[in-house]
Amino acid sequence: MHSLSRFLGYTGIEIKENKSENIVSKLSYKTKSARKEDYVDSRDWFIVDATNLTVGRLASEIAKILRGKHKPSYTPHIDTGDCIIVINAEKVVFTGNKMNAKEYVRYSGYPGGQRKATPRDLIEKKPIAILENAVRGMLPKNRLGRAMFRKLKVYAGTDHPHEAQNPQELKFVNI
Repeated sequence: MHSLSRFLGYTGIEIKENKSENIVSKLSYKTKSARKEDYVDSRDWFIVDATNLTVGRLASEIAKILRGKHKPSYTPHIDTGDCIIVINAEKVVFTGNKMNAKEYVRYSGYPGGQRKATPRDLIEKKPIAILENAVRGMLPKNRLGRAMFRKLKVYAGTDHPHEAQNPQELKFVNI
């Protein structure tokens, strides 16, 4: 057996040996790469009830669906993910004492403009900010990540304006 054919046998390339020369045939398999045009109009819509779900665990599952990692056609440089509607965002929970001890820090850009808020403060003022912050931190930090984030719709109550999309209910197990 030719040493090159033994080496290339692991990669799926078949070598046909002729008496005159070695001919390398095509790959025995094909890897499909997703294209942007294939996924723009074929997005599914899911609805998630965030009541009594832990923030970080819920956010990581949502980020996975927004990126499209739950699909076999996942491609890192293409937005293959689906749209997510989250209702009851004000009813999310934290483990331990994070509701009082954790701090969200932002900076206005001016001297002395650093602002801090605890999750308890944010739930009173802007309840959707907690979940949006957590999911945004788990997405890529570029144009693609911003496009993925736009597919997330978070609402504080049970009402949402996306009934026309016929969202499927999504339940997470053990989070």
